[in-house]
Amino acid sequence: MSRSDFSSRPSGPKDELGWLNTNPPLHELMERHPAEWDHVGTKLVSSLEGGRIQQLNGFVAEAKALENTWKDRIRKSQHNHKTLQSALPFLIRSRMAILAADKCLLSAATGITTGNIRFNLFNGFLMQTLLFRRDLIRKPVSLGWFRFWWRFMTQKRILMPLVQKQGIYCFYSRTLIKELAALIGNRSCLEVAAGDGTLSRFLAEEGVNITATDNHSWTHAIEYPDDVKNMGAKQALQQYQPQVVVCSWPPPGNNFERRIFSTKSVELYLVIGSRYKFASGNWQDYASQGTCDYVIDPKLSGFVIPPELESAVLVFRKKSICQTSK
Repeated sequence: MSRSDFSSRPSGPKDELGWLNTNPPLHELMERHPAEWDHVGTKLVSSLEGGRIQQLNGFVAEAKALENTWKDRIRKSQHNHKTLQSALPFLIRSRMAILAADKCLLSAATGITTGNIRFNLFNGFLMQTLLFRRDLIRKPVSLGWFRFWWRFMTQKRILMPLVQKQGIYCFYSRTLIKELAALIGNRSCLEVAAGDGTLSRFLAEEGVNITATDNHSWTHAIEYPDDVKNMGAKQALQQYQPQVVVCSWPPPGNNFERRIFSTKSVELYLVIGSRYKFASGNWQDYASQGTCDYVIDPKLSGFVIPPELESAVLVFRKKSICQTSK
């Protein structure tokens, strides 16, 4: 389809947002919105000039934060026409930036710019055996077996760029799950932004009383099971009043983690994410909240797979709980 075909099609802000929510590929976005692509392309080239992967990751994090901000404004305005009109250019740019950066990251990880990226037979068999129960259904990973076999993998760099498109940002070792379950104990637990609910299911298998929730905003990539309740963090916190909250790879710059710190029932908040502040979590809120002391636990962080992610497990404990236990 040519650019003239797109430009001749009448489309209001509501229709355009509906089209955008169908997750069109990058080339369609570029053809339909060339001016927005000029803006995004210029910023992308600038982020690539230094040749550092952190710059590109920062570019993606900024785009995701911008997208979340405007989606939140649309929701609060109840899809007001003027708000939709103002939001569309930013939502389009954000989507372009994320898709374009994905291509760059995949190329950087594999050295391949065209064709399909696949594991060879040996690497594919090992990945499937070590990490998945079947298809893309993850399993608690044996840390010992993983450490033994990982050194023989010749296509390590392909793994995360391929699975992140399906909402998979890390793998959980069996050791990590047992350690987290011990920290949670018999307290009521809530997972927010749970995705497909993998972490909650693993913790439930260890006896944790946990409820998984997610706002189901990733239906284009994730098939949400029935045990992941469709609700945002605010509603979930109000309804369940949990003693413990867990979250795996919260989006960078998100606006829901601050609600966890202000929920009186929460005694412990466990975050699995990146030690790079641009890649996950709202580090500004981590620093500004005054209700919890927190640490990056090096032992727990080492139990997140694969190690190349340089993951961080943050443990937030409510100050009053700490003081009572002294």
